[in-house]
Amino acid sequence: MEGLTYAWQALTTTPAVFAAMGGVVWGILGGALPGISPSITMALLLPFTYTMEPITAIVLLASTYVGAEYGGSIPAILIRTPGTNAAAATAIDGYEMQKQGRGGEALGISLVSGVIGGLLGLFFLVMLTKPLAQVALLFTPPAYFALGILGLSVIASLSSGSLVKGLMAGVIGLMIATVGTDPISGVGRFTYGSPELLGGIPFILVMVGVFAVSELLVQAGKPEWTKAGEVQTRIKLPSFAMLKRLRKPQLIGSGIGLFEGCMPGAGGSIAAFMSYNEARRWSKHPEEFGKGSPEAIAAPECANNTVAGTALVPMLSFGIPGSNSTAILLGGLLIHGLQPGPLLFEKHPDFIYGLFGGLLVANTSLFFIGMLVLTPAIWLVNRPKPYLMAAIYALIFSGIYSIDHSLFDLYLVLLAGAAGYVMRLFGFPFLPLVLGLVLGYMIEANYRRSLLLTSGDHVVFVQDPVAVGLLVTALLFVVGSAWRDIRSARKKVSGKGDGEAKA
Repeated sequence: MEGLTYAWQALTTTPAVFAAMGGVVWGILGGALPGISPSITMALLLPFTYTMEPITAIVLLASTYVGAEYGGSIPAILIRTPGTNAAAATAIDGYEMQKQGRGGEALGISLVSGVIGGLLGLFFLVMLTKPLAQVALLFTPPAYFALGILGLSVIASLSSGSLVKGLMAGVIGLMIATVGTDPISGVGRFTYGSPELLGGIPFILVMVGVFAVSELLVQAGKPEWTKAGEVQTRIKLPSFAMLKRLRKPQLIGSGIGLFEGCMPGAGGSIAAFMSYNEARRWSKHPEEFGKGSPEAIAAPECANNTVAGTALVPMLSFGIPGSNSTAILLGGLLIHGLQPGPLLFEKHPDFIYGLFGGLLVANTSLFFIGMLVLTPAIWLVNRPKPYLMAAIYALIFSGIYSIDHSLFDLYLVLLAGAAGYVMRLFGFPFLPLVLGLVLGYMIEANYRRSLLLTSGDHVVFVQDPVAVGLLVTALLFVVGSAWRDIRSARKKVSGKGDGEAKA
């Protein structure tokens, strides 16, 4: 009952309700633009949350995540161009239904399944977050150091591309985190006489640069995406008989979304495609998949919207974001002085339950807003790409400049964007870099505090059972990922050899 009271107070005494609805609208529009992922849509808002109350700012960002996961299905269904990575699975059968003149039905199934998935994800979030956070009360400085190492190793090993690239990106993030004032001695490091760097490089600048600016640079070199034309499609809600048929794929999607959301590094894309495959396996009409099956839309849409809720579980419980979007959300928390973990539940229960209440408003309002915002979303997709990119650039720079009115910050964002563009060219993942930057202070400070307790003896990390367990788990992830990469390389070499022999 206490939690309900906190949630009601947050919704009635702050602009959290309007932030939730506004975030959903912004998320749908951003998700509907091909190439503008949920994380980029959230990153564009991040600079503008500095002056907001913490609950309003975080509800706005989290609701944007909710809206963007649905918004990506709009162009996926109408023009077979997924607005988000997770919507790629929806595009397979959604576009087939559109060609059959059933685009409105596909959009309705996507919307209803997204709302159901979002509400189930919120339920799992409320049930799992606090019990897991209580486990973190057992953590000591060596354990917190080991937790940070585990988070980096898991994200690096599960990120797309090679393990080496993931670890390199994480180390680069840790290196950037060392710029500024030493957390123990107070001495300036790697500032090179620049007073602007004494406070370190704000992670918000790096996030906006590597996610948003680098994506715009990539989009500038790509051809125009397909236009929706004069599409007059209207959302057609599924009938009761259709809802009954969709129960099984929606249950499959939400179950996989629960598991994948709580697993760092997995994300909505994997959950969507796994749900698609499992829904086909258990369907009574598997032959319809790939030809316009409603079940093939319901399962992935329910999965990626469930992930939008459950992905917050490891982030709020341990401070370990499992996806790019939750990394942006973690950045928003840290901007407002809120450190995820058990102390957040002890010191700021009003914030936690206010966030849950805001997400409830976001997921319920998604149903009504999704029906109203379809026409503006189609109009937006039909705008000339150069105009849209220029408008996003203007939004980025105005938002960054409004923080401290500093041109130096704009230079850092451009530098981070250029670095992100190079990383994209060479296949380096962003999440390990951002995680290394965000967790850098926690890892370094707890490492050095641990050594202070034993006068520099590293045996302290072996004496703590929690730290030992976390470090061993991190090692297993790295070794397992390395073995996977080695096997993959051997298969490629043997495949080439077989091909040459046949030739």
